[in-house]
Amino acid sequence: MSKTLEHSEVGHHDHDEPVFYGVVAEYDSGDKLMEAAEKAREGGYTQMDAFSPFPIHGMSEAIGFKCHKVPLSIFGAACVGAVVGLALQYYVSVIDYPLNVGGKPLFSWPSFIPVTYECTILLASLTAVFGMLAFNGFPKPYHPVFNTPNFDRATQDKFFLVLEDGEGFDAAKAESFLKGTGADNVTSVFADEAGAWSV
Repeated sequence: MSKTLEHSEVGHHDHDEPVFYGVVAEYDSGDKLMEAAEKAREGGYTQMDAFSPFPIHGMSEAIGFKCHKVPLSIFGAACVGAVVGLALQYYVSVIDYPLNVGGKPLFSWPSFIPVTYECTILLASLTAVFGMLAFNGFPKPYHPVFNTPNFDRATQDKFFLVLEDGEGFDAAKAESFLKGTGADNVTSVFADEAGAWSV
C-alpha cells in the first residue's frame, strides 16, 4: 500500500486520525543497518529498534538498548537453583535420613555437586525462556511495525531500523534523516488499521 501524507498530519492524534507509530527505514545489509543505527544515536534519536534476519554483534549498543532484566534474572535463578539443590541434598542426607555410606561424612559435598549443578542449570534455563517471553511482552500477535512494506522479509534478507514517535519527535526530519543513511525505502507507520504511508 502506498499513499501520500502531508508531514503536517504526522504526529496529530485526533480520534478520527490514525495513530502515528514511527518512521521505518529498509536496508539491504546488516552493515548499513548498523551504520544507520549509530548515526541515529549520534543524531539524538533515543527511541528506536532494529530488525534483522540474524543477530548482529554490537547492535544492542548501537540502538541504545540497556535492559538487563533477562541476564540478571537468569543469574538470580541460577543462584537460587544452586542453593535449593544443595540444601535439599543436605536436608535429606544429613537431617531427615542420615545414612552412613562407607564411613564417609554425612555432608560429603563432592557427591552433591552433580545435583547442585543440574538444579542450577535447570532454573537458569527455565528463567531464560520464560523471562525472555515475559520481558519482551510475548506472545505479541500484532505490532505496528508489521504494517511496514516488505517487513515479512525481516526474517529473510532485509534489515529495518525504526525511529519511534515520542516527545519532540519530528517525523519529517526523521524521514529526511533516514533517507540520508542510504535506506532503500522509508515509510511512516501507523499503529492501527491505517497501515503505512510510503514516503
